[in-house]
Amino acid sequence: MSVTDVFDAVAGTYDEARRRLIPCFDAFYGTAVQVAAPPLRAALAAGRTPEVLDLGAGTGLLSLLLSAAVPGVRLTLVDGAPAMLARATDQLDARSVPHRTVHADLADDLPPGRYDAVVSALAIHHLDDAGKRALYRRAAAALAPGGVFVNAEQVAGPTPELDRRYDEVWLKRITELGASPDEIAASRERMRHDRPATVADQCRWLAEAGLVDVDCYFKEWRFAVFGGRAG
Repeated sequence: MSVTDVFDAVAGTYDEARRRLIPCFDAFYGTAVQVAAPPLRAALAAGRTPEVLDLGAGTGLLSLLLSAAVPGVRLTLVDGAPAMLARATDQLDARSVPHRTVHADLADDLPPGRYDAVVSALAIHHLDDAGKRALYRRAAAALAPGGVFVNAEQVAGPTPELDRRYDEVWLKRITELGASPDEIAASRERMRHDRPATVADQCRWLAEAGLVDVDCYFKEWRFAVFGGRAG
């Protein structure tokens, strides 16, 4: 089963388990929104409609949070799983948020345009390292001047021992939050498709792609938010 098939199969129930499977949910997504918001608000202040590109958008969770924080944004959601995009469309339509969806793989060319923010959450780790680096170059090139790239991501530990520790802490925390054995097993099955990289490597790749002010803005074990700004 491909990664697309795996996520299409859980599109209807994906969101309800997020707070159990991401122990730092509020800080994780909240930091991504905080980093992405300033150029969007600057576009509004300049009389423009802020443009957001959400890569691997899934059910639209990050897009929904951004549109609530900065009303007036226009969203482009890219994902390879049609059922996930359909769920995102339903949720955005219910809130009358302007958007379009693009059914495409993250290895494909990005939708044309200049974006004030290019964002992603828990998606890019499905690419191998060469794929990540290539996507970061495309994302940097798609930013408007002063725009930001933000990736809220699952990352690898810098050593095998730390990577094992990340997993131990995650399992303990989600069990405490009430994740069921079935939820944990399903999450483990999806994680078979994961190819996470370290924060240090990915920040270096963002700088090599031409972004400035590259930083890790939040990190709690395997969950990190990092990115940079177009010069």
